[in-house]
Formats: sequence, structure tokens, C-alpha cells
Amino acid sequence: MTALPLFRRAFLDTWRSTLGWALGLAAAIFLYLPLYPSIGGSAQMQDMIDALPPEMTKALNYDQIATGPGYTQATLFGLLGFLLMTIASVSWGAAAVGGDEESGQLELTLAHGVRRVQVVLERALALLLRVVLLAAVVCVLVWLLNGPAQLGIDLGNLLGATVLFAGLALLSGTAALCVGAVTGRRTYGLAAGAAVAVLGYVFNAVGRQSKDVEWLLDVSPYHWAYGNSPVANGADWPAAAWLWAISAALVVLAAVALERRDVGA
Repeated sequence: MTALPLFRRAFLDTWRSTLGWALGLAAAIFLYLPLYPSIGGSAQMQDMIDALPPEMTKALNYDQIATGPGYTQATLFGLLGFLLMTIASVSWGAAAVGGDEESGQLELTLAHGVRRVQVVLERALALLLRVVLLAAVVCVLVWLLNGPAQLGIDLGNLLGATVLFAGLALLSGTAALCVGAVTGRRTYGLAAGAAVAVLGYVFNAVGRQSKDVEWLLDVSPYHWAYGNSPVANGADWPAAAWLWAISAALVVLAAVALERRDVGA
């Protein structure tokens, strides 16, 4: 009997999309990071930052981009890379259970004597592996460009930032998986995963504007991950543990919910 059959199927059946997202992240890295030597730390760059409204500068974390680590944090980990990783993770998470149930494939799978808990756990494991692989690709490529692009990033800080990067994307993906398992609807899973990412980003942006709304930072997963500017200053490991622990709890909740409800109802 093949070990982890649902995991193997879920992972192998999506290798093309995993490769596609890896290429997209690589394109973003090679688009942004090699530009740093020509613009980073220059008077023109500082003039551009000064010309932007302070609120926009804070919202986009552009107050950090005069340094190599800050530039990498703001443009890649905090913006385009975050967007691409989130879309990938949410789409996979929403399809893992909710998408299968909508298409009728889940009932067929369960008819083969597969336990519902097994479905959730093995597909969550496939989601985890794909997210970790994409994060590893980002880490390796950033490190390869660290010298040529004169970024000055410490390897330990990069590794810590990568753990947070993966954890933040996985949180949205497991939220999508959980809601898909609870409702049996892929659309609801997509909405939930997107809400976690978008609200986290918005709460971080708004919370940085004024002390009156600074409390929003406490409920922003985006701020938990990046509030310490990990590429420049190293990872906030308690925040990393919190992100990964919530993802694990969402998977458990998904397994319990699927076990207790009627499928296809």
C-alpha cells in the first residue's frame, strides 16, 4: 500500500502550477533586485521617497528602501513576493477540500475507504510542501543576487525572513482550506484566504499612520511577520511560531469540521 497516497496525488498533480509560481517569483526577483545598485542609497532615490506623501511611504514600507535589506524587504518580501505567494497558497488551499467537494471528487475519494481526517491532513501537507518549496526558491535566488546586487543581506536574517514569508503565506492558505472544509465551497475558501491577506496588509498600513489606530498592528498577521523588518534586523521568532501555530490549528479545525458534517449537502 502506498504511503500518503492523497498527499502524493495532490503534490504531483499540481507540479506544473508549482513550477509556474516559482518562475513568477524568480521573475519578480530578477526584475527588482538587480536594480538596487543603480538606485539604492542614491540622492535620486531619497528625493523620490521625500516626494511621496508620508502616509504612502509608511503604508508601502518605502521608508526602508534606501538600504539593500530594506529594499528587498519592501519590494519583494513585503509586496510582489507576498502577493504571488498568497495567491498561490490561497488557490491551493481553497481547492484542497472545498474545490474537490464542489466538483464531486471528494465523494468519490471517500467512497474508496479514505478517512475524512486523512483527506484534510494529507492535502494540508501537500500545501505546506509547496509553500516551503516556493519560499526556498526565493531564499536561494535572493542569496545568489546578494553579492552582485550589492544588497548586503545577512544570511541568518534572510533565512529568518524566509520562515516568516512562508508562514504568512501558509496562514492565508490554511484559512482557505479550513473554510473550504467547513462550507464545502471553494469560493468561500478563496474569500477567507484573501481576507486574511488583504486585511492583514491593510491593518498594517493603517496602523502605521497614527498612534490612535496603532492597535490594528496587533491584529495584523502581516505586521506580526514584518513589523521587525526581518531582512534587516532578523526574525521575530515568537511571531513566526504564532503564524505557524495558527496554521496548524486551522488544519485541525478543518479536519474536525469535515469529519462532523455531511459531504455534498
